[in-house]
Amino acid sequence: MNEVAQSFWKKCSTCKKPILFGGTYYTCSVSTCNGQRTGYVFCSMTCFESHLPGARHRDAGAIESKAPSRMIARPQTSGVASAAPSSAQSISSNEVLIIASRLKDYVQAKGDMNTSGSVMDVLSDFVRVICDRAIENARADGRKTLMDRDLQFLKNLR
Repeated sequence: MNEVAQSFWKKCSTCKKPILFGGTYYTCSVSTCNGQRTGYVFCSMTCFESHLPGARHRDAGAIESKAPSRMIARPQTSGVASAAPSSAQSISSNEVLIIASRLKDYVQAKGDMNTSGSVMDVLSDFVRVICDRAIENARADGRKTLMDRDLQFLKNLR
C-alpha cells in the first residue's frame, strides 16, 4: 500500500504556521492548555506569550519540546477525499463526550459547587455504556436510527 508523507507535524495554535517534523515547539505548562482536547502548540516564544493574556493563567510557563521525526498518513482508497473522518477515526474510546462548561454551570447553579475536570472522563464512560445499550436496542428493532425509546431503560434510574 502506498504511503504519503505529510509535510509538517502540526500548525501553531496562534499564528497557524506549520511546525515541522523534528522541529522545536512550545506547550503551555497549564494542564487545560496542553490536554488531549485542546492540545495547544506554539512555534515560538512570541506565539506562546501572545496566548497568555487570553488564557488568563496565574503562573504559566512554556515547555520546550521536539516534534516527532516524521508522520505517515495513508491515502484514501477510493481516490476521493472525504469531508469528515470515519466514525472509528474521529471518536476515540477515551475522548470526552461531555460539554464541560455546561456541566460545570449546571452543578454550580444546582448545588453551588465546583466540578473537577476528571468528572468529564467518568461521565463520558457512562455515556458510552448507555449509548452502546441503546444501539443494541435499536439494532434489535431492525433500525439504524437511535431513538428516545431505545433509552427507556434509563427511566428505572430516576
